[in-house]
Amino acid sequence: MDASFWHQRWELGEIAFHEGQTNTQLVKHFHKLNLVEGRRVFLPLCGKTRDIAWLLNQGCHVSGAELSEFAVNELFDELSIKPTISDIGSIRRYHGENIDIFVGDFFDLTANIIETVDAVYDRAALVALPEDMRAKYTAHLINITSAAPKLMICYDYDQSLMPGPPFSISREEVKRHYDSTFDLQLVESSDVEGGLKGKVVATEMVWLLKK
Repeated sequence: MDASFWHQRWELGEIAFHEGQTNTQLVKHFHKLNLVEGRRVFLPLCGKTRDIAWLLNQGCHVSGAELSEFAVNELFDELSIKPTISDIGSIRRYHGENIDIFVGDFFDLTANIIETVDAVYDRAALVALPEDMRAKYTAHLINITSAAPKLMICYDYDQSLMPGPPFSISREEVKRHYDSTFDLQLVESSDVEGGLKGKVVATEMVWLLKK
């Protein structure tokens, strides 16, 4: 799975992973991050998620990373924000009031580019990556966000029954990536109604990670 896979998905509109409304788990559990108004929330691999509009309405400054410039243009159109666009090396920054989205390879991002992060919201990043990329992703995320607290949503299911994404992330894997850096709290675990993609029995898990 490489960059062309995701570019093609966006350009063809094959984006079943995109939720057309705010994620219910974000609304339910966001307060557990204990953020005050004006704090910066970072969304890795954010696409054009409607969660961004919700976070802006909560008074957050939102920053995000996304590979597809197509998705980011659609995001700003849907937010009715005309961005200022600038280049920082290989990264393109889309800036608007209280929002910065960085377009390019996630692994090209640095802490200096994204600046201070007060919390991370990962709904569709870890689960979007194949197993051989996830350790590199989690290590880089910890590094560029200075181990900011995290609200994360993932799924656990029999991977042999359905190829990802979203990929299956077990409790053991979450601990393997994050246990040495954070205190991990599983704040909710529930069956996915109707099965994941309507195909397989799966458990949705909501994790809170704090130092």
